[in-house]
Amino acid sequence: MKRLLCVPLLCSVLVWAPSFSAHGGSYRGPGDTLPPGGGGAGSPGGGVTGPTGPSVPGRATTPSRGGPAPTGPGVPTGGPVQGTVTGAGELERDLTQWIYWWEFNKEPYLALKARIHADLPSTGDESWFLGGKQPAHGGDRFKPSQREVYEEVVPALLDVLGKESDNHIVTGCLMALAKIGDAPSEDDHSLLAPVIGRYLADANQEIRETAAVALGILAHRSSVDTLAALLLDTEDGQRLVQANHVDDRTRAFAAYGLGLIGARVSDEAVRRAIVVLLQRAMDDDRTKTRDLGVACVIAQGLVPLDADAGSSARIEQLDRLLAFLQGEQQNHLVRAHCPAAMARLLVGLTGEEHEAQRQRLAEALIGRLQARKEKDEVVQSSVQALGLLGTWDGAHPLDVRIRAALMAAQREAGSAQARLYALIALAKVGGRPGASPDAAGRSEVQQFLLSRLADGRGPTRPWAGLACGVLGHELLGRDAAAASLSELQGAVRRSLAEESNPEIVGAFAIAAGLLEDREAAAKLVERLHEDKSDDALGYVSLGLGLMGARDAAPEIERVLAEAKYRPELLKQAAIALGLLGDKNVVPLLVDQLAASKSLATQASVSSALGFIGDRRSLAPLERMLRDTERTESARGFAAVALGVVADKELLPWNSKIALDLNYRASTPTLVEPASGTGILDIL
Repeated sequence: MKRLLCVPLLCSVLVWAPSFSAHGGSYRGPGDTLPPGGGGAGSPGGGVTGPTGPSVPGRATTPSRGGPAPTGPGVPTGGPVQGTVTGAGELERDLTQWIYWWEFNKEPYLALKARIHADLPSTGDESWFLGGKQPAHGGDRFKPSQREVYEEVVPALLDVLGKESDNHIVTGCLMALAKIGDAPSEDDHSLLAPVIGRYLADANQEIRETAAVALGILAHRSSVDTLAALLLDTEDGQRLVQANHVDDRTRAFAAYGLGLIGARVSDEAVRRAIVVLLQRAMDDDRTKTRDLGVACVIAQGLVPLDADAGSSARIEQLDRLLAFLQGEQQNHLVRAHCPAAMARLLVGLTGEEHEAQRQRLAEALIGRLQARKEKDEVVQSSVQALGLLGTWDGAHPLDVRIRAALMAAQREAGSAQARLYALIALAKVGGRPGASPDAAGRSEVQQFLLSRLADGRGPTRPWAGLACGVLGHELLGRDAAAASLSELQGAVRRSLAEESNPEIVGAFAIAAGLLEDREAAAKLVERLHEDKSDDALGYVSLGLGLMGARDAAPEIERVLAEAKYRPELLKQAAIALGLLGDKNVVPLLVDQLAASKSLATQASVSSALGFIGDRRSLAPLERMLRDTERTESARGFAAVALGVVADKELLPWNSKIALDLNYRASTPTLVEPASGTGILDIL
């Protein structure tokens, strides 16, 4: 169920029909827009060539040239995409479009399930997502009960899993069970880990990989030894897969699985064992692919070790990753994932220790920006990570230097992607308080972004608008920042009124939503009547949902009703209604699901129901799962959606990996455009 990313048409040269395949469902992207095999090379726009289209409850597959193919992230279909047509008649995508950053990073801003379950306000605080406390709950009126989950949903998934062999259904059920997790028990015994583990020996590669990552999502400590055996390709691992070696893809998925376990378990001994395993795998890696190294680096960033006073474990983690980043003889795509991993590991450090490590990492990253022959992907990642390290402190020399380095990168970096990432990085820096009360950096960043919004050319202007939204989102609720917020809202509102390009309208609509600018609601509602492109309509609807414009719900319901055969727009409108707390959206989606014969529509409706997370969708999804008259793909979608509705976590599991990821440094097991077989291609 690859994330139904838009696969827009270039004029009318290419027409791509949807094709669907398996792998636990996917909707993370832009999987089909990234360089195959870990690229990032090429023109400033970068990109992959080849047609792409929607997928099914698992991984997507790309058919022969000219035929249907998978889609990726939640970018609406139907509008123009920037790019060029190659001599083979294929589309080379322009990865500098703002849409791709938004699709990788949107989950904490939407926090859809949290809002549906508990009517939570947006906080502008990502720390809970990166390892801090989760938000406090309110009423949980629409959250599935434990009885519903463990007495109805889990038995249904296990029953269907035991009867079916189709990979759509099998992978959908495995992922759903992993997301739901084991029922609470006094002895902490896992009933689901052995069930999932049996599929490690399946003859189907996709099922084997899904089983490995599903054990990580399940996050039971009993799976550490299993995943370690796979990761290190030991005799035990070979017995698990019933082969004379564990293939490299399964090893990479085992690394991600270990990272996901480490992100959830509280036992420090288990977490230390996981980090040692990942480091050992990197040290011993003799494979010819970059997948294992990238997986191990990203996974280490998910497992920060004990940061208590006197503990050196976290510092040792940082030391190893920093040494790898600075080892220019190492593969540049693996190095490119070190900056984000190190920035994540700073969370939890305090006082002088935090400041010392922040200083060390920032200096190293600025050094990467200034290195004459550094690879573009490493520069891009360093820009992103500096955005996670700096603050608005006007008095701290390090923060002054970070802001200056990012502004210089925005103006002068040789990589177009680095220049665009710098806008978002500056927004994050400008929205983060420093150690001193001097907030001069906030105004400095704001004026810089506003100047780019006013004067920017090409992709810079929509990115600047989005960055204004990110900055304003961080400032929401801060009384001292009210004037700044008002200025940002006004600038985005004026840009929205003046813009006619549907792609750019979408960026400004999202920005207005992040800024919670209710004064922009009337203009956005007008755009729902004026715009024809699904891109604009989808993001305008989402912007209204983000700002909480409840009066716009009837207009968005109209868009939803008219999007019956426009699956991506249908999903965006449904999510917008979910954000507005519209009580009609789930019954409307359930009716559409029952009536639909289109696989693409079934995919979008199931996906939307899953993301909304309303308990009222459980019964119809379970009926769809058990209905043997339906296609295997449709039933696989139902399994995936059940897992998302009943997920033990508030945000999608792979958001931990996707947030602040440099998607230009792609590898086949991370994001794979040709086949939809990366970990971020799974829902």
